[in-house]
Amino acid sequence: MDFDDVISGLDLRTKVRMLTGASMWALHPVPEIGLDRLVMSDGPIGVRGERWSAASPSIALPSPTAMAATWDVGLIRRVGRLLAQEARRKGVHVLLAPTVNLHRSPLGGRHFECFSEDPHLTGEVAAAYVEGVQEGGVATTPKHFVANDSETERFTVSVEVSARALRELYLRPFERVVQASAWGVMTAYNAVGGVTMSEHADLVHGVLKGEWGFDGLVVSDWTAVRTTEAAALGGTDVAMPGPHGPWGDKLEEAVRAGRVPESLIDDRVRRVLRLAERTGALGGPPPAAAGEVIDGVALAREVAARSFTLLKNDGPLLPLSGVRSVALIGSAAREARVMGGGSAQVFPARVVSPLDGLRGRDVVEVRYARGTDPRVRLSPLAVPATAAFLDADGRVLAEHPLPAAEGRWIGETPPGVDADRLAAVRLRAAYTPETGGRHELSVAGAGAYTLSVDGRVLLDETLTPGGDDPAALLSPPERRVTADLDAGVTYELEVLHRTAGFRGMVFIVCVLGHAEPSPGEDELFAEAVRVAAGSDVAVVVAATTPEVESEGFDRGDLVLPGRQDELIAAVAAANPRTVVVVNAGSPVEMPWLDSVAAVLLTWFPGQEAGAALADVLFGDAEPGGRLPTTWPARLADAPVVNVTPDRGVMVYEEGLFIGYRAWERSGRAPAFWFGHGLGYTTWSYDSISGGSGSVTVRVTNTGRRRGREVVQVYAAPVTPDPERPARWLAGFAVVEAEPGQSVSTVVDVPDRTFEVWDGRGWRVASGEYLLEAARHYADRRLSATVKV
Repeated sequence: MDFDDVISGLDLRTKVRMLTGASMWALHPVPEIGLDRLVMSDGPIGVRGERWSAASPSIALPSPTAMAATWDVGLIRRVGRLLAQEARRKGVHVLLAPTVNLHRSPLGGRHFECFSEDPHLTGEVAAAYVEGVQEGGVATTPKHFVANDSETERFTVSVEVSARALRELYLRPFERVVQASAWGVMTAYNAVGGVTMSEHADLVHGVLKGEWGFDGLVVSDWTAVRTTEAAALGGTDVAMPGPHGPWGDKLEEAVRAGRVPESLIDDRVRRVLRLAERTGALGGPPPAAAGEVIDGVALAREVAARSFTLLKNDGPLLPLSGVRSVALIGSAAREARVMGGGSAQVFPARVVSPLDGLRGRDVVEVRYARGTDPRVRLSPLAVPATAAFLDADGRVLAEHPLPAAEGRWIGETPPGVDADRLAAVRLRAAYTPETGGRHELSVAGAGAYTLSVDGRVLLDETLTPGGDDPAALLSPPERRVTADLDAGVTYELEVLHRTAGFRGMVFIVCVLGHAEPSPGEDELFAEAVRVAAGSDVAVVVAATTPEVESEGFDRGDLVLPGRQDELIAAVAAANPRTVVVVNAGSPVEMPWLDSVAAVLLTWFPGQEAGAALADVLFGDAEPGGRLPTTWPARLADAPVVNVTPDRGVMVYEEGLFIGYRAWERSGRAPAFWFGHGLGYTTWSYDSISGGSGSVTVRVTNTGRRRGREVVQVYAAPVTPDPERPARWLAGFAVVEAEPGQSVSTVVDVPDRTFEVWDGRGWRVASGEYLLEAARHYADRRLSATVKV
């Protein structure tokens, strides 16, 4: 299609209309030119679709930190193809993912949604993700361009970062995904150097579109376009969501008045058309799928096991063998935390908890004890429910079944519901308690709610989220009441929610929480210790909560919430054969590390969490993960911590020294270095050869099991340069071998490894370098000298 001919036939109003959302998730169609609605959806672990509801379930994959922990670009490419398959199933053309910002500080609250602290690892994993999704004819929008590395004051903070650090660290993953032909990029909320990214002509026009030759679509983060002319001149192509906002009629008037050149509008329209053509939304057949139909459940389980990172394994205790009884302890063992909070959330059709997974092993007796519960809100009542959508007169507009008493509709109302007529949502569930006594019930959401049991009103209150960040509605305020319920009696529970929009958008959140009668915390704690003492092995699942790791805020510390640290120490004292499963998206402190036999990091493991955990604990699968970020023993030791702006400004005063680069310079040792992970076999590193373009590393599996190894190659200047890190990741490769087998792998070392940004451009920092083959950053086994 000749885009110039198409654009010349469009009037200005139509062109401007094409650049603003028609709704929360879609762009306007233009039927006369064959342009369908372009539909966007949040990711990155699944595809939510336009209607975010349990009635429209999605595959839930492990968190991006888990994906990066696999260090396996081939596997992540398959993840991308699965996501494209899911997107096509849900009528989605554009996936708003992946997130390629860096782990600058361990306090970053959204780090579970980013890949790594290292720009090279982030870029390579992100490129594989992008290529996999786009092979399925679905666009990606790597985000958030750029320096959106923390959440505090995220709408307004201005990041001050040197040009060199910006180029060598924060822009590098974006440059890599542009090289991988990403069809979209999303700009960030924050400013860089005082200019908000949706208006940043130097970086968006100058670097992204100009220097890098990016021909795709630049979409704003949601509500990030706040001006008419500055954003139109700054390089953003599409302002989301719509139809309200500072563009529309205001932008049309600015063009007619000559304040914004119409040529800029035409370029943006051309980019919309190009994206539509690539994704099958412009008058042609949909793009061909990428070959095979992928089993999403099986892939979710495989990725989880590959990502699990064995940090410690004394004995070795794992994999378990000859075990007849396992004490499984922790609230997260029964109700796993499988994803982070915020826009990364989806509704999976099922979740396999660790308790489900281990009880599937008929050869072992699983004894569950909660021990302690760090959660500060109740879980949704786990019985089928019905949501009825009512008009102002109480008439039912539509009814929709839900698998549990939790309903969320963000951006779009369900089918059959006219948003203009909608006045209330009624959530009903029939519940028959197995245990009589005092039950806790709760309502979570934003707006006015009434909670009743068999028609008796127990709560009538208006809940107001804190602040004006829409992410607050994804973890909304909660109110609790108690109700005396008899075992075996069926009760009708009802929540009536009088709806209201949020900045003119549909945001309906209605959650009915529940907790059964329970002994006190001390009794639960003592029970867990007794169960652990009487079992062959104790497995404690320790987790963060949505109040610790989520979009919209940063972390205050790295401490596991509640009494979990105390519980682990008590269990380990009762049973020296204790395995701690850390269910967290990013680092936590582990004060009990020396007293437990094994530590297995499962990240946020996705919907197949328990199945993958059983696979790894019992040796059906090897924990294939290696740390994509350095893990501190204590927050106080971390060399870069601050995520709180000072009078609206965040200064990246550390320059190039984040992550392992900063740890090396500080002279302090973390609990576990970048790249660490043990697996279930041992390896020798036998030889290294090659030059600046690639090196060949030969390794041997010296253990008694088949295994996988991540061969990491670091570049280190022979003559130290105080303005550069001591060494940095240059390349990596995954190898597999049988016991006693030797294998050789070629590790590519890109030219950029030896280049620095000098303020005017890239130049080779000539000299001698060591290329060091390593098991992790601090465990370097072989080296070869190259001269560049």
